[in-house]
Amino acid sequence: MARTLVRAIALPQAIALYVGAVIGAGVILLPGMAASLAGPASIVAWGFDALLGALLAGAFAALASRMPEPGGVAAYTARAFGGGAGATVGWMYFIGAAIGQIIVPLAGAAYLAGPLGLDRTGTFIAAGLILAAPVAANLRGLRISGNLALALAALVALLLLAASLFSLPRQSLAAWTPFAPHGWVAVGQAAVLLFFAFSGWEAIAPLAAEFRNPQRDIPRATIWGVALVTALYLAVAAATIGARMYGSPAVDGVSVALLLGGGLGAGASATAAVVAVIVCVGTINAFIAGAARLAYGLARERAAPDWLAALDRRGTPTGGVWLIGAFAGAGLILTYFAHLSLDFWLALPNTLVLLTYILGMAAGARLLSGAGRALSIATLLMCLAALPFTGIALGPALLIALAAVGYRWARLRRAPTSPSALEAEKESEPV
Repeated sequence: MARTLVRAIALPQAIALYVGAVIGAGVILLPGMAASLAGPASIVAWGFDALLGALLAGAFAALASRMPEPGGVAAYTARAFGGGAGATVGWMYFIGAAIGQIIVPLAGAAYLAGPLGLDRTGTFIAAGLILAAPVAANLRGLRISGNLALALAALVALLLLAASLFSLPRQSLAAWTPFAPHGWVAVGQAAVLLFFAFSGWEAIAPLAAEFRNPQRDIPRATIWGVALVTALYLAVAAATIGARMYGSPAVDGVSVALLLGGGLGAGASATAAVVAVIVCVGTINAFIAGAARLAYGLARERAAPDWLAALDRRGTPTGGVWLIGAFAGAGLILTYFAHLSLDFWLALPNTLVLLTYILGMAAGARLLSGAGRALSIATLLMCLAALPFTGIALGPALLIALAAVGYRWARLRRAPTSPSALEAEKESEPV
């Protein structure tokens, strides 16, 4: 009997996976940094990016509920523009997500280094352990991974809510004036800084085939996810501003921890470490789950090696999980021995994700109608406006695109075409 993906994701797990994918380690750093850059008016930048995130989430929800396929954004692009475009988007997003799993564990481990007294070697070992936990959970299947996401998302929400509430005694209306001390250009710069705090909605689209009721639960999970993420971000940003918990690099980096630590009577560094590790594990868990299913979808379309399409007895595409874990683990080892910085890894995944959004939203504009099409067009225009700022990282991104198209072309020429492959190829052509 052929193995298939298992419909194991209920609404609570779906909401938790969305929240885990979007709320990343940036929530520890960005409230203070944005406030230092733009003053109290940084709350406007948070609101703008929240709106963009909501548009993006709505467009991906419309696509995922209409086409609940493991290929996610790659499958949507293939349907709209052909298999070559789908392979390009799929591999750009997969590599971007895999590089992200090098960055996130290191960010979490950096917060642990101080309280635990870790040296450089100990910090990298901690990063490896932060990576290993969600890899192991995903190898056990989405039931375990989804429950982990539910627990982590609940804990993160409680910690961020506590940080906002504990700051109430220190809130002052005077802290909101002058409102825009550095001008409105600084508000725009803060919006660019905060843009990727609201990315991640696309990471759950490849899991749509494993929702128990995708047509019903994807829109509901998206609405709940958008509401929770927006409320938590705005609450923490407002608390940071109202308590004047910003203004220097030393304070900006731990502003949320200072808010929380003050209420708990705990040291800021220890509090920051706890919050950062929880957030990082949740983010890695969600992205590995989504990217592994994306690899599974690419392999089924002969845009990736066949072994990535194999499922274990639980219906889990373990090949994709192992590939991401191995890629990220190798990246940690390379970073350690080559003495690379996090900045080395940052530019390329941001560019790859932005290109994924552009092509995915172009697909949405072609495939959807009504509100879904309007959301896709609006988000496409906003993403295109950001493309010129990607800089030299656009070059490697285009090389990845060419390699993806070349690999798929070589596979199709080398392998005999079966009736099922012909059918899949036909479905991937523009509609």
